[in-house]
Amino acid sequence: MTFSRLFRAHIFRAQDLAWLLFVGALLWGLPETNYNATILIIVIGAFQVIEPRLNLFASRRGQFFSVAVKLVLSYLLVGYTHTFDSPLWSIFLVPLVAAATFFEFTAVVIVTLIASASYFSFVLLVPNTYVMPPDLYSVLSLRVSFFAIIAFVVFEQARAKRREMERTKEANKNLQQAQVSLRRSERLAALGQLTAGLAHELRNPLGTIKASAEMLNQETLLETPQVMKEMASYIESEVDRMNSLITSFLNFARPLEIHPVMADLQEVVADVIRRLPASKGVAVEGSVAPDARNFLFDPATLSIALSNLIQNAIQASTPGTTVRVTAKKLDAEIEITVEDQGEGISPQNLENIFNPFFTTKSNGVGLGLAIVSKIIDEHHGKITASSTVGQGTTFRITLPPAGNT
Repeated sequence: MTFSRLFRAHIFRAQDLAWLLFVGALLWGLPETNYNATILIIVIGAFQVIEPRLNLFASRRGQFFSVAVKLVLSYLLVGYTHTFDSPLWSIFLVPLVAAATFFEFTAVVIVTLIASASYFSFVLLVPNTYVMPPDLYSVLSLRVSFFAIIAFVVFEQARAKRREMERTKEANKNLQQAQVSLRRSERLAALGQLTAGLAHELRNPLGTIKASAEMLNQETLLETPQVMKEMASYIESEVDRMNSLITSFLNFARPLEIHPVMADLQEVVADVIRRLPASKGVAVEGSVAPDARNFLFDPATLSIALSNLIQNAIQASTPGTTVRVTAKKLDAEIEITVEDQGEGISPQNLENIFNPFFTTKSNGVGLGLAIVSKIIDEHHGKITASSTVGQGTTFRITLPPAGNT
């Protein structure tokens, strides 16, 4: 197999060739035969080639272990090649560059100090009969200064690269969220138009049916059989139910107007909880942090959103549990959470809960959470849900604190 095929198959990489050339240059440049140094150079090269292929060194702990191994190998190589007078003193740059690439500033400083101290420690091993050059410490200090500046430069470059990758990752995440939001908005717009048209077409025949049912149910029609009265009653109740459904459809399809004012979120949460219908033994607790109380929002529509979320949480909860509504300031946003301890939502349903007409309830319409999402979108906020089956669900709303609505 040729080198080009090896590269394409990722069996042999460019950095592997670079390390093999580096090892060959060191072996060729050794001023004298030194078997210990030869073995150490080969081990260093082999370690550099093998390290990226082992998962052992992929973790943070593995990276620390890798740098430690390189420090030990570098120390031994310099020690076997005339210690502080070694022509291979710059081998200490291998662990320093690795540390500067992997670690944060404090760890890089520590590794640099260890490498520098290790290099200076060879002075302590000099026999008493050896006459030290007068400029020895100046030369060692100059070399150690190269350790520090190279480690710093590599660290700055690596940190800039990491930050760029984080920004790219965050940008991709925001793009994905924007695409999801756009698709949801498009679905909402299309379904809203369909709903408005459907409601308009159904209202007239429903009115006729309701009027006929009322006539059948009049007491003056004594000849009306009891069965017909019962059926008329069914017709009337079903028409009322369909009218209510159409009203919900129209409320959803109608453009939502937000009127933000400086309001107290704690009062809104307390009012929503106070107006809740009697529950099945489920307690509701509200807590708003002082720095999250007053900001610019529409109390009327946000009350509708919170009421829907809390009622859903109560319906999903078992008796004796508590639904918690909390609000706090998170960075530059207001975060509101509604958390229950109910049955939870399965992962396959979780991604669809904000879509119109999606419901798992036998008598549900599937517009409640869609309306909540619409209200939060109009506030230029975001709503997300996380759930664990059997443990509960948390809805998290983030709103801009002022003036962005």
